[in-house]
Amino acid sequence: MGIIKSSFSFIMGTVAGVYIAQNYAVPNIRKLADTAVFIAKQYEEKYRKPKKRDDE
Repeated sequence: MGIIKSSFSFIMGTVAGVYIAQNYAVPNIRKLADTAVFIAKQYEEKYRKPKKRDDE
């Protein structure tokens, strides 16, 4: 009885996630994260401080 009781919230969360994914337009999180990383890289390259040269 202990394993059923302890995994109840996990099973209910899985069932709810499957239901939501099938019936609603859920955005693709991986694509959203990749876009955010791409924008952050562009922002960093645009506003990065120039490297100091020790030669001069």
